[in-house]
Amino acid sequence: MPELPEVETTRRGIAPHLIGRRVANVILRRTDLRWPIPREITELLPGQRIDEVERRAKYLLLHTHAGSALLHLGMTGVLRVLPPDVPPGIHDHVDISLEPLQGERPRILRFTDPRRFGCLLWQAPGTTHELLVDLGPEPLTDAFDGDLLWQRSLHRKAAVKLFLMDNAIVVGVGNIYASEALFAAGIDPRRPAGTVSRARYQRLAGEVKRILAWAIERGGTTLRDFLNPDGAPGYFFRELFVYGREGEPCKVCGTAIRQQVIGQRSTFWCPKCQK
Repeated sequence: MPELPEVETTRRGIAPHLIGRRVANVILRRTDLRWPIPREITELLPGQRIDEVERRAKYLLLHTHAGSALLHLGMTGVLRVLPPDVPPGIHDHVDISLEPLQGERPRILRFTDPRRFGCLLWQAPGTTHELLVDLGPEPLTDAFDGDLLWQRSLHRKAAVKLFLMDNAIVVGVGNIYASEALFAAGIDPRRPAGTVSRARYQRLAGEVKRILAWAIERGGTTLRDFLNPDGAPGYFFRELFVYGREGEPCKVCGTAIRQQVIGQRSTFWCPKCQK
């Protein structure tokens, strides 16, 4: 599943082509993805100017005066900005046609989603969609720090990795980056969240910020089904220390990396570097 850096990379890739353009038309090749696509997408979005492209957690919002189109890439979703004459493939479910600015060529924003776990929904003006209401702070903002983690971890018995991946605590720290941040902070992912000290949470928060920011600059982590909007893969995968490296030597101490399923997600750690 594309994680926060991949979604932010997508936002940065499509935003310059969308902001300030009006939506000429919306073509739906199916009426649903993960959920039914609401009628507002075809009835209210056409004719509106896209004023901002925002990322909230792993959601993208195309803000207009009439409301906001809310997109999630799901497991395999990809957004591309393309010429309108590019023939759609079998998994190209949505085209948002854009009116060009003077001197530009027409473009479409195409949503491709082979597994259809993504979504295209609508957020009315002045409201917050129910999917966004209970989300925690963004990890790259000042609202997220070690004190927040420590305070919310008190008396929690769940594994610290699951705690870190809880979107009500902090958004967008998915499986890959949680594993990498915990390694960088020297924290065993299996440790109960309530047993981690304030000082160690301070270090963990710093590592989350550093790793996510670095991954965004490197273009995100290349996954099997994800490419950047320009068609080039990301390169952060070359920097991974533990994720996907079961049995390989730790890059720091040489101990074999271990793997265990925690909360139905594969977790990787170094038994020597992480306590």
